[in-house]
Amino acid sequence: MDALLQPITDILGPLGPIVLAGVLGLMMIVIVFIMMLRQPEDPLSKLKKAQNGVVASGPQKERLRQGARNEQLERFSKFLEPEDVAELSKRQLTLRQAGYQSKDAVRMFHAAQFLLGVLGLILGVIYTNFIVGTDNMTTQKIIMFTIGPGGAGYYLPQYWVTKRVAKRQEEITQGFPDALDMLLVCVEAGQSLDQAITRVAHELQASYPALADEFMVVSYEMKAGKDKITVLNDMGERCGVLDVASFVTVLVQSASFGTSIAEALRVYAGEMRDKRVMRAEEAANKLPTKMTLATMMLTVPPLLIILVGPSAHGITQLGNMNALGN
Repeated sequence: MDALLQPITDILGPLGPIVLAGVLGLMMIVIVFIMMLRQPEDPLSKLKKAQNGVVASGPQKERLRQGARNEQLERFSKFLEPEDVAELSKRQLTLRQAGYQSKDAVRMFHAAQFLLGVLGLILGVIYTNFIVGTDNMTTQKIIMFTIGPGGAGYYLPQYWVTKRVAKRQEEITQGFPDALDMLLVCVEAGQSLDQAITRVAHELQASYPALADEFMVVSYEMKAGKDKITVLNDMGERCGVLDVASFVTVLVQSASFGTSIAEALRVYAGEMRDKRVMRAEEAANKLPTKMTLATMMLTVPPLLIILVGPSAHGITQLGNMNALGN
């Protein structure tokens, strides 16, 4: 036992075993807390509620129509959700653009910020006070090493969501011309717009899952009886891509003025194909500029060594011979 505790004491000091036990205990508490949050409702209790008529009555029936929510997070709703309605709507839209469609997405986001911030702060305190020590550190370094990990943990979910939004929008932009071509083929084959969207969603599931999910949401909302124009506008807002917003505008105008949807899709699909070719040409034109620095760093030094190296070596040898002759 002493041989096991000796390395810990050498690294963390005399209180090393206690610190290690505290960290392990904290990690176990966090794991248990996460497991409690993810624990589903007991099927027996669901059956009892159904027999008592609780599930199908009043506000709970309306809540089930909106989608299931996590009961554990419901207790901390005042703490994990912004009080401002505009801020809450903005956060929900950002998470939906990142692909998180759950009702508890905002709560999970703020819970992750809180937990990672507290965990980073604890790790910063342990690192500063028990591993490195504060004897040879200035006040600025102590504050930086203590609060820095907490701040990094707090902003890590925001960074993750931002990267997810950018990646998802790029995937939607890349797959949208193909989706329009398939949508045009389905409409010209005699299918309605609802059936065409459902078929395209199934066909795109393997290649562009983000775009397929958006089309599937549109299909489900139309089947539920929601207004078509509202559904399309919601899709354009969820995607956050200019091409999709323009496509929604084209369909809304086509439905408003009574023009042919197939003709509008044919014209817009051609424009999307042209835009995809222009984006590829733009990326190809940027490539030489991006490769200039790498080419100079990897090509010029070896070229100088090959060309100048023999001459420099000869000059050095000639100088040594002259020095010996003198």
